[in-house]
Amino acid sequence: MIPGFGKYASINRTILIGIIIGIISGFGAYLFFQGLKYGSLFVSEYLLGYHMPHEGETIRIISQWSPPATIWLILPVICTGALISGYIVYRFAPEAEGHGTDAAIKAFHKGSKVRWRVPVVKAIASIITISSGGSAGREGPTAQISAGFGSIAADFLNLSERERRIAIATGIGAGIGTIFKAPLGGAILAAEILYTRDFEADAILPAFIASITGYTIFGFFEGYNPVFGEAKLFWEPSQIPLFLILGIICAAFGVAYIRTFYGTRKIFSDFFIKHNLPPYLKPVFGALIIALLVIAMAHISPDAMITGLASLGTGYGFLQIAMYNLLPLSVLLFLPFTKIITTSLTIGSGGSGGVFAPGLAVGGAAGGAFGLILNLVFPEIVPVASVPAFVIVGMIALFGSIANAPIAVMIMVTEMTSDYSILVPAMGAVAISTILTGEDTIFKEQIRTKAESEAHREEYQIEILQNIKACEAMVKPEDLITVHPDDSCSEVYRMMNENRHTGFPVTENGLLTGIITHRDISPENGKIPCTDVRERMKNDLITLYEESTLDNALYLMMKNSIHHIPVVDKNNVKELKGFITSTNIMRAYTSGMRDIKVELQKKQQQ
Repeated sequence: MIPGFGKYASINRTILIGIIIGIISGFGAYLFFQGLKYGSLFVSEYLLGYHMPHEGETIRIISQWSPPATIWLILPVICTGALISGYIVYRFAPEAEGHGTDAAIKAFHKGSKVRWRVPVVKAIASIITISSGGSAGREGPTAQISAGFGSIAADFLNLSERERRIAIATGIGAGIGTIFKAPLGGAILAAEILYTRDFEADAILPAFIASITGYTIFGFFEGYNPVFGEAKLFWEPSQIPLFLILGIICAAFGVAYIRTFYGTRKIFSDFFIKHNLPPYLKPVFGALIIALLVIAMAHISPDAMITGLASLGTGYGFLQIAMYNLLPLSVLLFLPFTKIITTSLTIGSGGSGGVFAPGLAVGGAAGGAFGLILNLVFPEIVPVASVPAFVIVGMIALFGSIANAPIAVMIMVTEMTSDYSILVPAMGAVAISTILTGEDTIFKEQIRTKAESEAHREEYQIEILQNIKACEAMVKPEDLITVHPDDSCSEVYRMMNENRHTGFPVTENGLLTGIITHRDISPENGKIPCTDVRERMKNDLITLYEESTLDNALYLMMKNSIHHIPVVDKNNVKELKGFITSTNIMRAYTSGMRDIKVELQKKQQQ
């Protein structure tokens, strides 16, 4: 083999994956976008007589929007759309149900192939759902469409399993980045959205190539102007504490969005299973409730009607109006709640569409409402001109946190609004919101870290650990140091330092009662934080059996961020049989690797 040939071949394949996925994303996003545009025009203008507001329109044009001539026509239109969409999905590709991005993430982690019909079905069903008024976005379908075609391209190119996964991840980022004209944010999203607390670095370079390729193609047809029209943004450093408070507000709405969405999905699923109803009717029930809600709101007041209409579709047109500071406070106050409800009913019932756009609408409305309230109470601190900045920061803070992709979403929204000055307050708000939402996520197929993903199991040579039992690697009872609940914390801390251990099992009358670690009793401000072990030991134990494998032990440690696990008797979990640490696992793994190398050397000698 020519030296370095393997490396260059890998680079060439990476570039090839990026270019192919980029071309697919560019043309795929354009065709999908055209379908949405003309589908929405047909429904709104022709069927409803509704002059909808659209993102990117100037303030003069968008201010001329008008509601449907006959509001009750929303009922047959949205229900018919839901019926057609639901039937197409459940008849031809049930895996195209829902918001799409989760399906693409699952395909990455599981390494599963995507049937050729899925992208096509997803595109058609999503166009019908969104055009007829369903509350959903275009990013989820685009992600699944691009990822699906990426998987199909992997078949034609005979790519390896790893390259297939990278093609899928690249498709997610390139598809979303292309249709939102946010190539940098889309590329970062490809690496960030797969995990809640990790990053897929291998997807970055092909995603860069794919995103810029797709963006170039899409922009050639649709232009390169940002998605949202340029609103004049004004903020001051003195307002940063207020943006941090907005991060708290967005975290609350984000968690409410997640809980309502998945709660609604469970209710619909349980109800239809219990009553043995055809699944393609689920979206119709959701659409019926949405239509009745919007029609009822339209009869309450003009502002309530605006709120109801803003809760349909992507919501981008009304976000644009909010950025121009033209939405009244009453609309902004109620819109986050109604948008969460309509999105949960649309997608949670099985409709096809994304959760990105509704998330931005919820966050933007919450931010706009907070900004207007601050203007009323503290006009000298938050002038009216600052309210649009609160709208945009709210968009970033809410969806960045619930998608566990704060960096990507922050970059994407600034690309969509073409104002990078907003990055400073947005960084603080999205950081606070992400911290507070914790492990909650709108994408349930996300994995916490690479160690828990099937995509990276081979990197950890997991088969070695699967062949080693806990009893073979653990510290045996005769070598084990245990402590009593009444032992002094300072004495235990001294023992840990002397023996270079970071944790001991706690036993009483010969039975396991807890575990105490170095972290539990480390001095705080120079003082040991407890008198005796009982005060700080952990009683809620994660344990292993002797026959458990080190694969299982490593998984539990990674999942729970711990480094020690007691090994107990299978018939009596209080009987301590041993103690296993991350160091024990590493030693066993090293020994296993050494044995494999010895066997390979013997075979080569033969």
